[in-house]
Amino acid sequence: MFLEKTTGWDLDGESRVIERRFPFDDFVSAMAFAGRVGDLAESEGHHPELVVGWGYCTVRFWTHKINGLHENDFIMAAKVNALGT
Repeated sequence: MFLEKTTGWDLDGESRVIERRFPFDDFVSAMAFAGRVGDLAESEGHHPELVVGWGYCTVRFWTHKINGLHENDFIMAAKVNALGT
């Protein structure tokens, strides 16, 4: 299964979305990470939902066209992991 290869990511209750919450020491770091994720998403043409708050950035992937998960969602999750925190 692809999820096993994307460390730190979880499925939602309906198995339609994968998400990971990345912790940070402050808001500025969380926003900077969200910016890097946004740049990656734009270059790959596959855009996540981002939720940013003080000390965290949550990233969610799913493929809107099929209202569920596709291999590309897991590939993007792995690429986000490679960005580090």
